[in-house]
Amino acid sequence: MINEVRQPQQQPAAGKEIVNIKEMGVPSIPVAPENGIHCLTIIGQIEGHMVLPPHNKTTKYEHVIPQLVAIEESKEIQGLLLILNTVGGDVEAGLAIAEMISTMSKPTVSLVLGGGHSIGVPLAVSADYSFIAASATMTIHPIRMTGLVVGIPQTFEYLSRMQDRVIDFIVQHSNISKEKLNELLNNTGGLSSDVGSVLIGEEAVKYGIIDYVGGVKEALAKLRSLIQKNEGQGLN
Repeated sequence: MINEVRQPQQQPAAGKEIVNIKEMGVPSIPVAPENGIHCLTIIGQIEGHMVLPPHNKTTKYEHVIPQLVAIEESKEIQGLLLILNTVGGDVEAGLAIAEMISTMSKPTVSLVLGGGHSIGVPLAVSADYSFIAASATMTIHPIRMTGLVVGIPQTFEYLSRMQDRVIDFIVQHSNISKEKLNELLNNTGGLSSDVGSVLIGEEAVKYGIIDYVGGVKEALAKLRSLIQKNEGQGLN
């Protein structure tokens, strides 16, 4: 009988967790800081099923989704601060991320810095409370389609239903009415070569899309108060 020689198991190389999240989307995230707040940034263009050129700044949905699962499951993380500076991107990928954030049990606060373009609007309102810097913008316009477009009624119907999904999500998670949102979406005087609107800081709050004008200090203060409220109710 030949005795099997067992080789000792190799320990994961240093930085293996980083490689996993970068290459495979494995839900492995850094340990939460002492205050229990995890900061997640969504910047550049939301990358969905199509890989964007390497010179584009992107946020890959296969990286963000497992991170959100890990944050929800973590016992150390008590709240999520979402930092947004995005130019839009893949609608379904962005909406998927927004749906996940909106259904998290832990307190969430979003902060728009620079700009929240297109699908960045649902991402901003997906948190429990939203903030926008005084100089930041929310760019609202209808869904666009690039590449081959088949000129048949079904294409229009598809775009219309996609637009309804985005509109319904924004209305459900903010204080803007559906009528006012449609008015902003179809405004012909807001963008030079397109229909839509650009809302700067206080305007986004005025129309009920964002809750407050503020920065990092205000967003963190709100998140800490939500965490304390949860601890008082024994939810963490």
